Amino acid sequence: MPNNTTSPSAAPDHAAAADPARAATVAVVTGAGSGIGRAVALELAAAGWSVALAGRRAEALRETAELAPDGADLLTVPTDVTRPEEVDALFAAVRDRFGRLGLLFNNAGAFGPPGPLEDLSYDAWRSVVDVNLNGAFLCAQAAFRLMKEQEPRGGRIINNGSISAHVPRPHSVAYTATKHAITGLTKSLSLDGRPYDIACGQIDIGNAATEMTGRMRTGILQANGQTAVEPVMDAADVARTVLHMAQLPLAANVQFATVMATTMPYIGRG
Repeated sequence: MPNNTTSPSAAPDHAAAADPARAATVAVVTGAGSGIGRAVALELAAAGWSVALAGRRAEALRETAELAPDGADLLTVPTDVTRPEEVDALFAAVRDRFGRLGLLFNNAGAFGPPGPLEDLSYDAWRSVVDVNLNGAFLCAQAAFRLMKEQEPRGGRIINNGSISAHVPRPHSVAYTATKHAITGLTKSLSLDGRPYDIACGQIDIGNAATEMTGRMRTGILQANGQTAVEPVMDAADVARTVLHMAQLPLAANVQFATVMATTMPYIGRG
């Protein structure tokens, strides 16, 4: 069974801190209770990484942990990424348990209610911005601080962008605006991280088969006003790409990667 705990006060893993090769393979995955986050967490665990599973739903995190390979080294920390105090507690728990951090997969996100821009409430707009942008910033900031201070210093941050970081869907103003902002966050983190051996890249994902993309398999609004079913790909294909990005030495970085269902309407969207 996986070695997992929900206690933020778990004892430090001094063996990991003393072994740089092992310590480098410590990851935090946000939004780990479902979808892309779950797939990436399981892929990292299968590759031998120690993984902190973060997300709002404790039960969903436990379900992810139960799917991990026997012997996986997991820490489950229920976390609302929109709350600074909970983000601080997450990274403190990682520091206390593992001694350092090698990777943040900044993945937690929300699409928000689809509909005409003029009908979008401010509360709905703010909710998407809080999760997708403010949450990503808070987690990146906490990871950056830890990676900068640890010895040896450095690490990697991978932000989950989206195809919507490039082009919008109809009725997606909040999601699209935040995903464009994630690209700016990625670039700033890359620049500001250079002196401290902190690399930052972004993976832009199109139509992975998750709960969020369920509408695509039944029919979703297109730019021409029609509704069409869109192809999807296995979330495991995304997870393998994240693992590749994560395993690179810090001297190399995948700045931006796009992984998508081959025939989805992206090239030529609109």
